Order: sequence, then C-alpha cells, then structure tokens
Amino acid sequence: MIPFSHYQESVDYLQRVTSGFAPRVALVLGSGLGVLGDRVEDPIFVDYKDIPHFPVSTAPGHKGRLVFGRLGGQRVAVMQGRIHGYEGRAAEELVYPLRVLKLMGADTLFVTNACGAVNLDFAPAQLMLIEDHIMLFPMSPLTGENLSELGCRFPDMSKAYTPALRALARKQAEALGIRLQQGVYMYFPGPQYETPAEIRAARALGADAVGMSTVPEVIAAAHMGMQVLGVSLLSNMAAGVLDQPLTEEEVLQMGEACREDFSKLILGCLSGLDHQSA
Repeated sequence: MIPFSHYQESVDYLQRVTSGFAPRVALVLGSGLGVLGDRVEDPIFVDYKDIPHFPVSTAPGHKGRLVFGRLGGQRVAVMQGRIHGYEGRAAEELVYPLRVLKLMGADTLFVTNACGAVNLDFAPAQLMLIEDHIMLFPMSPLTGENLSELGCRFPDMSKAYTPALRALARKQAEALGIRLQQGVYMYFPGPQYETPAEIRAARALGADAVGMSTVPEVIAAAHMGMQVLGVSLLSNMAAGVLDQPLTEEEVLQMGEACREDFSKLILGCLSGLDHQSA
C-alpha cells in the first residue's frame, strides 16, 4: 500500500520545479506515440527518475519523462511513457503518476496506446475510439485500503469513457477526414503477446482490440472522478488473424506511420475541449 504522503511528496516536488504549474489535462502517450510531447509549447521537462517515489518506465519507445506546458490551447502534463504491469510493478504503481497529476489539478485524462486489432473489419494503421473495456485479470489499482483523499471505495464504471469526450472525438475525426473506428479494448497483462486461442476468446467476449495498458489508468481516473478520452492505434492484427509473428518493432513503426493523423485528432480534441457538449 502506497501511503498518501508519498503522492503529496511527488506533488510538492513537481510544483517546485514547475513553479506551481497546474495542468488541466493529463495526456498519456503509448508505444510509438510520444511525438506529441515534443510539440508542447513552453515545455518543462521532468524525468521520472528525478521525482520522489515515481516509478520509472522501462518499455521500448517510452522516454520516461513528464512534459508540462500548453498543447492545443490547454495546460497539459504529458506522460512520454507509462508503467506496465509486465515491468514487475504492482497495480497501484501503474497509476501512481496519474494520481499525482490529478492532485496537481488535472481533471481530464487523454489516454492512448498501441494495440492489436481483434475485429476482423479493422485494419492496421487505423485509430480506434475506446467505448468500453474488458479486464478479467486481478490487476485493479484500487485493491487494498481505499485512499479516501482520491475517491470512494466502489466507483461506478458504467461511463468510465466520458460520453461527451467520445462525441467530441467523433466530431473532430469527421472534420479532419480521419477514419475513426470505435470499439471495446480488452486488457491482457503481457509481456507475451496473446495466443490465437486467447484472441478467439476475446472476440467471443466482445473485444475489438487487445493491449497491455490503459485499463488500470482508466479505473484510477474513474475512481478520482476524471473525464476520460481513450484512443488506440491499431498497430497490427492480433495473433492468429494473419500467418505471421508479432514484434515490438512493428508497433513502433506503425506509430511513426500514423503520427500525423494521431496528432491531428488529439490536438483537435484538446482545442475543442472547452466547447464540448455537457
């Protein structure tokens, strides 16, 4: 159990090094998608390793730093790299950075990832708006004593992905001419890719895509009452769909290929945040 005092010590350090910067939006960038962090205006960079109690990302393609500044007209805190369960971290450590950013002032989470397409109507290099998720593994970041300073013991998850933000993303995608799929993301802990049998099971359960991140963060965000927008890059077809092995290089290459559409969509959603429907 991480004591609340650790979160506060992280917050105090970040407020000192950013001169009291208060982000509105926490933006988590997944594998191969860290480019937006390089577009932040008047950036303040803080490495994870320098923040008290902060977990450090070890995944390929993750820089492992926070970027504070303005993006799309909003005050943002961009996470260039996230923490995964397969790195040997406990569930509550996966969401430690997000909880710190919430305590600094962030009330909205934009969470992104690269994932495998399960829906046979989807294709690599497309973007998917996350409508809901499935998690069948005991990895809830809320396990253990509840931190009442952050939220209630039993948070509702029926609208974890904020309907108004999903509507905003659809509107922005249409205006930008970006094809935006919509679907359900299923969480697998990794680090091994899923087997063909697991993908068939995921499809039977109603999943459209699978990945190794995002869901713990969304659970923590719902616990803290944050608005959430989730966008996935479909970097490959999931195991068994095509007769070829899956590699991490493919994920990173696809992120590079889709960076413009991805960046345009996220920037459009940030700029439209103040005009979203209730």
